[in-house]
Amino acid sequence: MPDLLDKFDYASAELAKLQFLGVNPVGVVMEKILSPTRAIISGKETILLGTYNYMGMTFEPDVIEAGQKALTDFGTGTTGSRTLNGTYVGHKALEAALSDYYDTRHAMVFSTGYQANLGMCATLTGKGDYIIIDADSHASIYDGCAMGNADVVRFRHNDPVDLDKRLKRLPPEAGKLVVLEGVYSMLGDIAPLAELVRVSKANGAMVMVDEAHAMGFFGEHGRGVTEQAGCEAEVDFVVGTFSKSVGTIGGYVVSNHPKFEVLRLMCRPYMFTASLPPSVVATATAAIVKLKSVHAKRNQLWKSVKALHGGLKAAGFNLATKTPESAILAIIMPSQDIMVSLWAAMLEAGVYVNMARPPATPAGMCLIRCSVCAEHTDVQVQKVIAAFEQAGHVSGALGDMAAVA
Repeated sequence: MPDLLDKFDYASAELAKLQFLGVNPVGVVMEKILSPTRAIISGKETILLGTYNYMGMTFEPDVIEAGQKALTDFGTGTTGSRTLNGTYVGHKALEAALSDYYDTRHAMVFSTGYQANLGMCATLTGKGDYIIIDADSHASIYDGCAMGNADVVRFRHNDPVDLDKRLKRLPPEAGKLVVLEGVYSMLGDIAPLAELVRVSKANGAMVMVDEAHAMGFFGEHGRGVTEQAGCEAEVDFVVGTFSKSVGTIGGYVVSNHPKFEVLRLMCRPYMFTASLPPSVVATATAAIVKLKSVHAKRNQLWKSVKALHGGLKAAGFNLATKTPESAILAIIMPSQDIMVSLWAAMLEAGVYVNMARPPATPAGMCLIRCSVCAEHTDVQVQKVIAAFEQAGHVSGALGDMAAVA
């Protein structure tokens, strides 16, 4: 009998190799979480620099209190989808908080950010339509395209000229959706949204922007790169997640489209998934309300981002962006072996960062990725830079990079 897992033998071999080297590529075990920036890993206190907890909302006392109250008042879960018994008063309050935060008429909450992209991409476009995506789009966007029936067109990463060229090749009467991201999660680079949106609209396309890695600290009100670029009025749909700056789990889409509410009856990942537990909904609502006024947190986040980017660059690391564009700082590695060695050396030094490798990364890159938190202190940032310098030499990362520079 054919074994359906045989096709993954190449991955099994890689997994075995990494485990032989003492590396767990499927996730370290967090034995205890001490704060948004500290945890116990393998019995050692470790600085967390790879959690996407951008605004450090996971331990806010009033946010935790809101979740505890909802757990007591409404129980552990809804046991139903939003279209059946899964809409509680808290779910409507959360959608109202999102509409207020984004200053939009409509908001719809999904059980995960992945499902938000999956559902919107698959539902908005159908047979005879075109969905146009950046080549570096997140897996959830690609999967949403695969789930739908529209023709998929890719354009070169962050290239308005290529987007314009590809849009002009499409039938003018066809429905078109351009899907963009404010911040691209692998390299941490931001999109030239103003120009990309202008080109899209000039060619008769609707626009959806995923602000997962920008919500909370880009723009005057923290609404993302869309706000910072001044093109909110031209963007038809903004998608996001609660698992980054909001500090919990779930996804959402906000919009001013007058026909938006019909999506609740047409979007399968929304209709056929159990809704978020009341405690999660309550913490998300409290965090979103709080995010409107956490200016000191935003300032500290950007201060730490600039300090870490400058320190890593001065140490000799090859960063994916010349300047600090977002809270994600990606270091380009010369090989997978060097990447693994540096990651392990950093963990040994008491700093947790992320490894990223193909197929998740663009252009076959191997990366060490850092995600900065608003709760990182100046002292922690300096400790991280010192750890990177030491680990870079121990692993051969800095020597290798210096040799090819």
